[in-house]
Amino acid sequence: MKVDNQAGQKAFSELYEAYAPMVYRRCLSLLGDDAEAKDMMQDVFLRIYDRKDSLDLSQPSSLLWNTATRLCLNRIRDKKRRGLDVDSSDTLLNIACADDEMDGYEARGLLAKIFSKEQESTRTIAVLHYVDGMTLEETAEMVGLSVSGVRKRLRTLQAGIKDLEVKR
Repeated sequence: MKVDNQAGQKAFSELYEAYAPMVYRRCLSLLGDDAEAKDMMQDVFLRIYDRKDSLDLSQPSSLLWNTATRLCLNRIRDKKRRGLDVDSSDTLLNIACADDEMDGYEARGLLAKIFSKEQESTRTIAVLHYVDGMTLEETAEMVGLSVSGVRKRLRTLQAGIKDLEVKR
């Protein structure tokens, strides 16, 4: 049994060495802070390690990418709830800004209103497509939905943006 545990630890160590740079870059792109990105990268691997027996590690890059995205977005949301200054939320403003004249404060409020009515996975879809520039097909594969499902979620977001802009 100890041999299996050592083999499992070695395999996980190899997974970490192979994918840590990718996870770090993902965290840094969302959080915008080197120290916070390093902490979040560690959290991602700890989460995966704790659940390694119940996870499908056949496609580790997708699993790690999605986990990093979710954890970083949760961190951003939690910091906002506690009223902390979140400069990294600026990376999400492209989702809400249809008008270049809209200032950051209004855009953050608009973004909060839009996402308050959406599922958490919709935020992930929006970041992958609008911020990371993934195609609909790539986004669908990353989140485990069909292309039409991703397209529908994005249309709902766009409609929400337009509705809120009309009300302004």
